[in-house]
Amino acid sequence: MSETPPNTLQYRFDGPEDAPVLILGPSLGTTWHMWDRQIPELARQWRIFRFDLPGHGGAPAYPAGSVSELAARLLATLEGLGVHRFGYAGCALGGAVGIELALRHPERLASLALVAASPRFGTADEFRQRGVIVRTNGLDPIARISPDRWFTGGFAAAQPAITEWAVQMVRTTDPGCYIAACEALAGFDVRPELGRVGVPTLVLVGSDDQVTGPAEARTLVAGIPDARLAVVPGASHLVPVEQPAAVTDLLVRHFSTAWQAAHEPATGQTALPAVAPQPVLVVPPQAGPIAEIAPAVVVPQQLPGRSDPYDTGLKVRREVLGDAHVDRALAQADDFSGDFQEFVTRYAWGEVWDRPGLDRRTRSCVTLTALVAGGHLEDLAVHTRAALRNGLTPGEIKEVLLQAAVYCGVPAANSAFRVAQQVIREETTPEG
Repeated sequence: MSETPPNTLQYRFDGPEDAPVLILGPSLGTTWHMWDRQIPELARQWRIFRFDLPGHGGAPAYPAGSVSELAARLLATLEGLGVHRFGYAGCALGGAVGIELALRHPERLASLALVAASPRFGTADEFRQRGVIVRTNGLDPIARISPDRWFTGGFAAAQPAITEWAVQMVRTTDPGCYIAACEALAGFDVRPELGRVGVPTLVLVGSDDQVTGPAEARTLVAGIPDARLAVVPGASHLVPVEQPAAVTDLLVRHFSTAWQAAHEPATGQTALPAVAPQPVLVVPPQAGPIAEIAPAVVVPQQLPGRSDPYDTGLKVRREVLGDAHVDRALAQADDFSGDFQEFVTRYAWGEVWDRPGLDRRTRSCVTLTALVAGGHLEDLAVHTRAALRNGLTPGEIKEVLLQAAVYCGVPAANSAFRVAQQVIREETTPEG
């Protein structure tokens, strides 16, 4: 390893220098060590390249807020090393990076394995809520419940050292980078694009995965033209750790079938040609551990040639208030209120909230103050949640309300504190 610039990733190599390159991508909250038990066997045939996500495993804390940015950093790292074509296996967020590579850079990717992956990871609200929790409480609450999400109960009980290793991996991650990675997953949805993945793909999932389980895996297989499914019984989300031998065997078979002794003339890199689809695999278990009311606005006339801001407004509204709130507001709209909902979306969110002059944190501060002054307590609750999503801490919200008390009056602020306190408790208490 060497010093890592902001546009690249921390990495390591294992295996013969002249072998074709196989990349292993980690999941959120883990490090490249999640693949340790696969390395001895895989490194017999391939030059294994592993990387850490920003702020994970001691990597420099340069947050990346989208999957496309993570993929771009990976490609920049590989460019600097002269690696132009490669196989790729990624777990969860690492799998999202693999799908992004297959969609945006098909000339680079030769064969793909997606482990515990999904074309959309839950909902955007879930990941932004997780970001609120981390921003408020740090990573310890997330770290403590990670083994319950990653491993089956029997494995966690039988392997306390691995369980503690998992907790420490999360606990030592940079919080800002973790929150940015949550934002990356919140914005990731490639369901309409799966048919454009043009490389042979293995979709591998643990039978007991409650995070991205067999249903998500089957969505990938149904959407990707050249994909096959492998279900590993007795494994949860972090299946390479829980069932290392089974995962190793599946990866060896997949990439060995795809690989042939041919070289690209321009780069000397070994190519991975397409292979015919294979039947579904069900693999026996293997043993082995690892050591909203929007602000009042004046409706502007749309300028000739200017695009309609409705779509942008709907996107911003969802990002700030959450999908659940926006879906509920739109579902309740009828012939009487529908025009108002369209008005709010187009002009409050598509025009004002999307202006570049203020960032969203500042707009949240202004909005909270205006709602206190107007006594709009129901909407204050909505925008307290939005402020947390926009990056304000509970302490900063308290300061906004204290400032409002001076200029809006103590009784108004008293009511505001009561509402905000309840919202903050609800939003920042981790689920046990």
